[in-house]
Amino acid sequence: MKKFCLASLAVAAMLGTACNRSNNAASNGTAGTSGRVESNVSMGDRDFVQDVTRMNAAEVDVSRLAVDKSASPDVKKFAQMMVDDHTAAGAKLSGVATQNGIDAPAGPDDAHRDLREKLSARQGLDFDKDYMDAMVGDHEKLVDKLESRIDKETLSRWKGQVAQTPDGDKAKVDVKAQMVVPEKSDDPITQRINAWAADTYPVAYAHLQAAKDLRDAVKKRSTD
Repeated sequence: MKKFCLASLAVAAMLGTACNRSNNAASNGTAGTSGRVESNVSMGDRDFVQDVTRMNAAEVDVSRLAVDKSASPDVKKFAQMMVDDHTAAGAKLSGVATQNGIDAPAGPDDAHRDLREKLSARQGLDFDKDYMDAMVGDHEKLVDKLESRIDKETLSRWKGQVAQTPDGDKAKVDVKAQMVVPEKSDDPITQRINAWAADTYPVAYAHLQAAKDLRDAVKKRSTD
């Protein structure tokens, strides 16, 4: 089976310095996690934080299951990396939510609870295939979500640099040399959320590439 340079991902930019940020409009008058009112937070910002919080919670939840159930050392290693990285990223995003009075869900949504139930019934190679399929699909959605908060010109250049990386080094993206820049906003809350997204993006993208490679390797193993 192909060897993956997964460990290098765990220390990358997913642990970004996204802290607070403020978007106006959308005065809904509901109290946030900090007890403050969300009247100065836009609907778009609130929805983004809530959606990504659920995504992070789902990644951690099903990956903890994979750490326990998978029979593959590579899948277990990948799953542990998901737990570590998404827990860290979720904590950063939770800080943004708390400091700006944004209500954030405590766990995954119903769809991911259903996925966990499905995975709980799987064993061996069947579990690994379903888990890796889910990881690819979930990371595709997460990457798309993060890209909506990133400067498109610099993102295009970053992807061009990553595309030139040798196949075996996809997971070793030098995130310090290849910066992803947040989309600019005059609203401080929006800017902080965008900064979190930009800091998180390189490792989320590398997770997706590693998940695709590992999914293909698991499928190949099932036909050998």
